[in-house]
Amino acid sequence: MNPDFGASFGSVANAATHVLAATPATCYWGYIDRDQPPCLTVDDGDIIRVEAVTHHAGDAPDLLMDDGIRAIWSAIAESSRGPGVHILTGPIHVRGAEPGDTLAVRILSMRPRMPYGSNLAANWGLMYDTFKKERVTIYELDQSGADVGEFTATASPMFGFDFSARPLYDLPGVISEPDLARRQPFGRPVRVPVRPHFGVMGVAPAEAGRLSSIPPGTFGGNVDNWRVGPGSVMCYPVNVEGANLFVGDPHFAQGDGEICGTAIEASLDAVIQVRVLKGVGNTSPLLETDTHWFTHGFGGDLDAAMRMAADQMLWWLRTHLGFSADEAYSLASVAIDLGVTQVVDGTLGCHAAIARSIVA
Repeated sequence: MNPDFGASFGSVANAATHVLAATPATCYWGYIDRDQPPCLTVDDGDIIRVEAVTHHAGDAPDLLMDDGIRAIWSAIAESSRGPGVHILTGPIHVRGAEPGDTLAVRILSMRPRMPYGSNLAANWGLMYDTFKKERVTIYELDQSGADVGEFTATASPMFGFDFSARPLYDLPGVISEPDLARRQPFGRPVRVPVRPHFGVMGVAPAEAGRLSSIPPGTFGGNVDNWRVGPGSVMCYPVNVEGANLFVGDPHFAQGDGEICGTAIEASLDAVIQVRVLKGVGNTSPLLETDTHWFTHGFGGDLDAAMRMAADQMLWWLRTHLGFSADEAYSLASVAIDLGVTQVVDGTLGCHAAIARSIVA
């Protein structure tokens, strides 16, 4: 199997293109279910223009909601949300994808739906026991000189306020009504590098039933790797016929760890292309960027997550790059970077990265 996944897609010029808007008919809230009926069926190699909506639009509805987003809030009853929190668009059935295959998803481009996003220091954040409160900070894309609907290089915090709509931020889709008197300007100018990406993307899991959208798994889901953005290819092991791809939890930016609980949560539109690959054999998400390959690990603690990420990378080096077990283990120590993807999703995540130039 050629380890250059991007090359397997070929030209996009002749690919069929579909549009998948985020509507009450195409979105579901807080769960992942392998039996969720697909809302779109495409062929291997097709392109999809897909909308993804943040579940944090209620943090500043005057800035983060438009009529389409309000329609989703109104149509999906609170009793139908959960047990997780994310709004997901899909699923997308890909003809020809069979269990044992790999579904490769290439992200061609991303555009902000609106130039605002929200960060929540939440009760599930790493240091909630220190801060003992929840706080919303609203960010704005730096729009000077930018075309409407284009991503810019940086985003800046506008204001923050302590969350008080509920005792805890424990309800998917909670709305904090705008209160200008409580919105406190950020203390000094800051420019945060923009890294648009999907926090949640994946395929139908092997397990039956309604699973929470919060913990990531071998099927993908809430992996929260900020590198899953334009130019990257994410590869998922297929568990059911058609793969049933879903996307959600769009972010403007995130750091490794996501320690306060969220990224800059914001709605965006993306153009993606799907490809069914045979013979890859990956058993967890495998990411290719312009410069690196990434494997992922998940576990109840960082030791387990990191060991899984490292084991997956050793598999990649042996199986697809042709190294012996001893060679791969040596490279793992001198050329692989192990990192913490996120520590706030219940199941913790780590990643292992190796530069593609090592075998150029």
